Amino acid sequence: MSKTRVKDVSTEPEPSSASADPAPQAVGGSRAFALLLVITGAAGLLAAWVITIDKFKLLEAKVEGKPYTPGCSLNPVVSCGSVMESKQAAAFGFPNPVLGLVCYGIVICVGMSLLARARFPRWYWLTFNAGTLFGVGFCAWLMFQSLYRINALCLWCSLAWVATIVMFWYVTSFNIRNDFLPAPRRLKSFFGEFTWVMPVLHIGIIGMLVLTRWWDFWTS
Repeated sequence: MSKTRVKDVSTEPEPSSASADPAPQAVGGSRAFALLLVITGAAGLLAAWVITIDKFKLLEAKVEGKPYTPGCSLNPVVSCGSVMESKQAAAFGFPNPVLGLVCYGIVICVGMSLLARARFPRWYWLTFNAGTLFGVGFCAWLMFQSLYRINALCLWCSLAWVATIVMFWYVTSFNIRNDFLPAPRRLKSFFGEFTWVMPVLHIGIIGMLVLTRWWDFWTS
């Protein structure tokens, strides 16, 4: 009696067939990595959604000539309203959270695809990594503007910053470990075991900057 074997779908790349022009390598991610993308994407999407709603309410209040204070405006430092009304809040000519609604939605889609055992080629992962690099760079610019130009901090913006930082480092680690990004063996080994160190260090530095920027306020 013959037995039928069902081939398992793993996250490892399938061996390429022997041909003159082999197909590009396609790689999937682990369940943990997929969940991380879904969670960080959802956190960023939530932050972008709340800021967008508050922005609409702020504009409506201005048209009606009424004051409006967002719920996350807690004191002179933690003041989402001050950030929303700044010119930096529309860096590309439209409210920044609109960009977040699109980009964080894409991150969730990638995470959900990985949960469904999807596999993507090198160019896809590098494009995705470039998107997260743009995101973390844009967040760095917004952090500087918030701390040293606007002189106010938005809690929902901070949530988006943290989500973007975490996804950037883990996507970069994924590409390095799968040889999509060239890196020394020691760096590859480091990311294989201690990826968490980089986002923790990155977020810790930002936390120290926030703490020292308004030290007198926090300690008064």
